[in-house]
Amino acid sequence: MTNKLNVLSDSALMAADTAHHLHPFTDYKALAAEGSRVIVRAEGCTLWDSQGNAILDGMAGLWCVNIGYGREELADVAARQMRELPYYNTFFKTTTRPATELATRLAELTPPGLEHVFFANSGSEANDTIVRMVRRYWQLHGQPERNVIISREYAYHGSTLVGASLGGMSAMHSQTGLPLPGFEHIRPPYYLRDGGNMTPQEFGVAAAQALEERILALGPERVAAFIAEPIQGAGGVIVPPDSYFPEIQRICREYGILLIADEVICGFGRTGNWFGSETFGIEPDLMTLAKGLSSGYLPISAVMVGDRVARTLIDEGGEFFHGFTYSGHPVACAVALENLRIMQDEGLVERVRDDIGPYFQDRLRELADHPLVGEVRGVGLIAGVELVRDKDGPVFFQPEGRVGTICRDHCFRNNVIMRAVRDGMVISPPLVISHAEVDRLVETARRCFDLTQADIGL
Repeated sequence: MTNKLNVLSDSALMAADTAHHLHPFTDYKALAAEGSRVIVRAEGCTLWDSQGNAILDGMAGLWCVNIGYGREELADVAARQMRELPYYNTFFKTTTRPATELATRLAELTPPGLEHVFFANSGSEANDTIVRMVRRYWQLHGQPERNVIISREYAYHGSTLVGASLGGMSAMHSQTGLPLPGFEHIRPPYYLRDGGNMTPQEFGVAAAQALEERILALGPERVAAFIAEPIQGAGGVIVPPDSYFPEIQRICREYGILLIADEVICGFGRTGNWFGSETFGIEPDLMTLAKGLSSGYLPISAVMVGDRVARTLIDEGGEFFHGFTYSGHPVACAVALENLRIMQDEGLVERVRDDIGPYFQDRLRELADHPLVGEVRGVGLIAGVELVRDKDGPVFFQPEGRVGTICRDHCFRNNVIMRAVRDGMVISPPLVISHAEVDRLVETARRCFDLTQADIGL
């Protein structure tokens, strides 16, 4: 039987999409008016749409296609595994070879002390799992009232009810009566907005001390954990001063609370180390992994569990009533293993640290002379370019988000994908991006900033 959609014209396919497909994080009325752009193939850092336009993907999909598109090795591994064992669960005291091999590999790659792995299918599911584990841990220690988890404004930890509650995105909270009870948020280390007359080092300590203030306000006996992305990605690429995480680590240890590093974006080479925790000197009790684990080729995520929590769950916990049908899916695990092999064999993490990462950051910082650019910030192959009304102050645009959206749309029309967060452009290309592609990205960004400036009359 022929699939009717395979022979539809672009216009018919777009009409079918509007009629039947509810996209994530989308204004449905606006999408219905404009229609979807149909992506048909990809190679390296380039996407092609159905009109034949070549599009430079400055966001690696959604922060995830680290080794680039079109890697036949991953397709071949997936096909072999599907033929051999397409699926079996890891419930009922069973495992599969890919799941066990991947767990072993992750225990080797991640920072010392993270020896145990729980598999899920997305960052949201992994963070839901962490909340369950953290609260179970304190329950087993006879402190069930210790169930509050502290996060930060602009944090993104997923879009399930628990993930969105962990996160600090006010727009998500406003639509669905969130956060759920037991979740608190403190200010982020957002120096451009909040640094004032402090040096970055002074501000980093002050921002971290907001955690101690909240712990004392709530009562230390109620606080279970603190969760943080090494760099806040979807919150606008907020890069903490060097003084921030050492103070966070001190506070967590002083009050005995668990420290969770959400490495969904920063993990697997993005910051020039395998994990952002290494870049910023974080020693987490639990770590969230997803996205770059398979370079987005198949859905998979993982929770790395440190000895403190794992030994309690194993030795005292009995059955842990939590899991997913596809936890440790053998095909996803096989693809993730091959993805990690490619990253290691091709030296992609070292390339980000020593070559393409410094080049990318240097080129982007040339944009700082543009009248709209208030700050360029980033590490490795992740960056944010904040657009402001006036560099002095700085003075931010109002209403928030309008100018960023205008600039994003100019980027799309000029066939470079960058994402807008508030009034900043965030960029996170595949780790295989070339110097020439970085040049194209920066040149297009400058052109789009000029177009945006003309549109808003500045």
